[in-house]
Amino acid sequence: MTEFVRRQAVGLAVLAGVAAASLLAGPDRLFETARTVADRPAAFGALLAGAYLVRPLFAWPTSLVAVLAGYGFGPVAGFPIALAGTTASACLPFLAARYVGADSGLIARLGDSADRFFAATGDLRGMVISRLLPAPSDPVSATAGLSGVSPSAFVAGTAVGEIPWTAAAVLAGGSLERLVASGASAVGWELVAAAGAVGVALLAGPAYRAVAAP
Repeated sequence: MTEFVRRQAVGLAVLAGVAAASLLAGPDRLFETARTVADRPAAFGALLAGAYLVRPLFAWPTSLVAVLAGYGFGPVAGFPIALAGTTASACLPFLAARYVGADSGLIARLGDSADRFFAATGDLRGMVISRLLPAPSDPVSATAGLSGVSPSAFVAGTAVGEIPWTAAAVLAGGSLERLVASGASAVGWELVAAAGAVGVALLAGPAYRAVAAP
């Protein structure tokens, strides 16, 4: 088996595993455990670290785990913890996509489209835009990995672009009872509209230059 075929097989196996895990492992047990250990900071910290580590495997939204950070540590301490955890967990699908590569078929076309996007915006600006727009975190991370975005730009752009979403989720963590399984209740439509507008504004300049270029 060639190296390329082996990497593609690993990539397909990982996707299949994530799909199966997302169907079988809902967040309900995580919430129950969080309530149980909420008065023990060390245990809650270990639970939160584990949740961020396995989050991409279960396709849990980043806001869902950020809510737990706000619930356990409050908005002041919870925000930097959640932002660091969100950024770190995003690196897993990014690195996996870099390993698999984008050399054929649909993956190659996806990588080509991402290459054109990041060529127009630059790696850092492109990552900030991608995070500000209301798009699922892990596909964005994987697409950045396929396109060859530098790790430093990926980490910095993710951290900056995730700030509004993380802040909203941490603030919502004061009452874990309000959380729904999708984690969507942490983010209101006003924040979605505002972050989307900023993302579009950041994209306007590169888009104009691309259209105006001879």
